[in-house]
Amino acid sequence: MSVKLTTSLSQRLVLTPQLRQRIEMLQMTTLELSDLIQQQLLENPVLEEVPTQEETQELAEKILDQLANGDSGSSFDITPAEGSAADVNGASSNGTGETDAESLSLSAEGEAATMEAVSGEVSEESVTDEATRDSFEEIDFGREFQDYLDPGYKTQEFEYKEDAPTFEQFLTRAPSLSEHLEWQLHMNPIRDELCDVALCVIGNLDHDGRLNATNEEIAAMGGWSDELVEEARQVVMRLDPVGCGARDVRECLLVQLETRGESERLAARLIGEHLPELQQHKLPNLSKLIGVDVETLLEEVQFIRTLDPYPGRPYSSEEPVLIAPEIYIEKLDDEADETDELGGYVIYFGDDGSPRLRISQSYQQMLSQQQTTKETRDFIRDKMRSAVDLLRNIEHRRQTIYKVVESIIKRQKEFLDKGVQYIKPMMLKDIAEDIGMHLSTVSRVVNRKYAHTPQGVIELRRFFTEGMMNEEGEEVSTRIIKLQIKKLIEEEDSHNPITDDQVVKILIKDGIKLSRRTVAKYRDQMRIPGSRERRAPV
Repeated sequence: MSVKLTTSLSQRLVLTPQLRQRIEMLQMTTLELSDLIQQQLLENPVLEEVPTQEETQELAEKILDQLANGDSGSSFDITPAEGSAADVNGASSNGTGETDAESLSLSAEGEAATMEAVSGEVSEESVTDEATRDSFEEIDFGREFQDYLDPGYKTQEFEYKEDAPTFEQFLTRAPSLSEHLEWQLHMNPIRDELCDVALCVIGNLDHDGRLNATNEEIAAMGGWSDELVEEARQVVMRLDPVGCGARDVRECLLVQLETRGESERLAARLIGEHLPELQQHKLPNLSKLIGVDVETLLEEVQFIRTLDPYPGRPYSSEEPVLIAPEIYIEKLDDEADETDELGGYVIYFGDDGSPRLRISQSYQQMLSQQQTTKETRDFIRDKMRSAVDLLRNIEHRRQTIYKVVESIIKRQKEFLDKGVQYIKPMMLKDIAEDIGMHLSTVSRVVNRKYAHTPQGVIELRRFFTEGMMNEEGEEVSTRIIKLQIKKLIEEEDSHNPITDDQVVKILIKDGIKLSRRTVAKYRDQMRIPGSRERRAPV
């Protein structure tokens, strides 16, 4: 045995930090990219934000140059689009599929957003108007200082104003389910030990109000007995909303009937003993089983529908997330020529609110100064490379998104013009082959990216659907087939709903061959119940 040093030649794929950052940027949303830029501004002193005043000055100089050249009769080189025009962080289309060279160029100074400069100019004018306006003219002294002014011979009167906000409007958010239950629990006169166990029960509820933990698991958390945990659970179930703390639908509905004083009603027997038959709407069989006529069962079913099987949902609903589209697709030319592959559509990026970046000139001057030490120069060069890589990756992200959206428009022009009924089947690999990129790159681009189109705000991934061949040899999108099934069900007779077999026969007449199992799968995906559940009572 001996130890030797040997050398070998091999090829390996290594992800550099720059390449890793470029890949991560492709799948980032606008908000995540803005957070990354803010973090880089804090970590890299070479990067600096372009002030809005300089953007306005650059735009003013550009307009003055055009006026000096005698172009007063022609239109200025400004794109008054919504959001913003293309800049260092975006590219615009001229209608022929060619990107603006100036908008796609990367420079150390950075490019100012055109519409942002216009908005900056307007904001400065408004600020000037506000500065010249006397602020005291806008103050209602009688209302703002009524407590400090001499009322004279009149007495101070306070009256309720209908437009005054209530104290409930001062809340920053609505109370959660646990907060609502805990507030009621502390208002009830129960002993402290039982209150502690009830708080533990409330802490183990899900967003529907269900208790997923067993009594033994809760008892082990605080060393309580199983009887004490069950007593606390019964207390929680009778708080508002009634039924929170139940372990299934049956127990939740029975507690609600008990609090209403309807424990002896037929509905309690139906829920306790025949809940599966009720869920499947088998009323004739249930009528024969318990010896009650169908009309009486219908009345009890209508009463059961007034109960809430998920009492915690109104308190656990999340607030809607506002979607800010990153890409805008607009049709400016209704009569586009045949050579225009985009059909008159233009693409531009909205203003994401992220700062405009550039490399600081002071650090560039420090590199050429003789008194700068070697350590300082190495530090500046390292930060300079990182800043340049960041700017290039931001521009690469925008160019990649632009290419993908441009290819989507070429394939889905009818959908953008006429609506969802004309969407064509399209796969990720089709776009990848069209733009010459890898399938994973296209997948990262379309994920969580939204576009403002003539058909509304749409996620880019929704443009991609599978398809199937009809009898005429045309490929039909599965989304169109689902819409046809949904339309047939919406137009059905509620007393005689259409079955899946009947849907299959109707689709065959339209040239679409599907099996009954496929129709049922599509119906389940759209969360449409079966024909038996859709049947309305007579």
